[in-house]
Amino acid sequence: MRLIQPLLLTLTASVAAAASVVVLTDGLTVWSSSLETDAMLSALVNGDHSATRSPHQSTDRASVRDTTSVYAISPDGYSIDPLLRVALLSQRPVRIVQPQGRTTCSTSEGAPVSPVTLRKLLRGTTEAWLHCGTAEGSVKVNGRTYQGIVHLINRGEGWIAVNEINMERYVASVVGAEMPSGWNEEALKAQAVAARSYGLVHLIRPASPDWNLGDTTRWQVYAGQASSTARSLKATEDTRGLVLSHQGGLVETLYAATQTIVEQAHGHLGASMSQHGAQKLAQQGLTYIQILERYYNGAILARIRRDG
Repeated sequence: MRLIQPLLLTLTASVAAAASVVVLTDGLTVWSSSLETDAMLSALVNGDHSATRSPHQSTDRASVRDTTSVYAISPDGYSIDPLLRVALLSQRPVRIVQPQGRTTCSTSEGAPVSPVTLRKLLRGTTEAWLHCGTAEGSVKVNGRTYQGIVHLINRGEGWIAVNEINMERYVASVVGAEMPSGWNEEALKAQAVAARSYGLVHLIRPASPDWNLGDTTRWQVYAGQASSTARSLKATEDTRGLVLSHQGGLVETLYAATQTIVEQAHGHLGASMSQHGAQKLAQQGLTYIQILERYYNGAILARIRRDG
């Protein structure tokens, strides 16, 4: 089981609101007390992705004799919904960017960029950082719609589009892209928890100073608004804020389509979920909690939340 240590963390006095992960087991609430840097904690609450320091990680696998279970908890209560920056690597090269509604693109200094100028810039090699859309709006990139803001970045190696989106919206899209929406709702819920845990790991440990993770199978598939279905949205809402923890660390919830792929691709890394296996278990009557317990033995559910 791949872990990120520590899990999350009480903010220091320099940050107004404290964020913690509450670990819930058998009615007992355990608060993580390990401290991280101000920048890392601020990133989790405020969506500041400039922090690139990576916490210590362990690759120890949980013992199959570990009797700790993934416990059921109510999805009620407020959970923080941090911002992720997702690199739209599937949309390279970036050819057409169209903010929807009345929104436009602008430079990093706030100067508006007209559609004509934007098209010229995308065809060129000028280094720049542009912002398109608003947090509540949407932007089309090469014809595909993404909610939230899209940053266009060129550091001399061509343009890359980065979608800045809230975690819960991101999870709903990943669930719809990674699993057929017609699958059993318990399998979809298990996928939602796994996707959220994986996304949070890469919020803490970004792949690049400019973005947290990509949108391809190298990370987990994210297809924007197109893969957010009614059932993926419900699975996300029913598990809102829930992630997997093990011994105070955040589990990097690896998964793959089948058990064969799991063993070939992830066998040396620790616990990993088979998506088709999760569907079969759900059809047999297992809940999403029991499915997660089957694949991530020894893990427990935790909720991201804000104190105060």
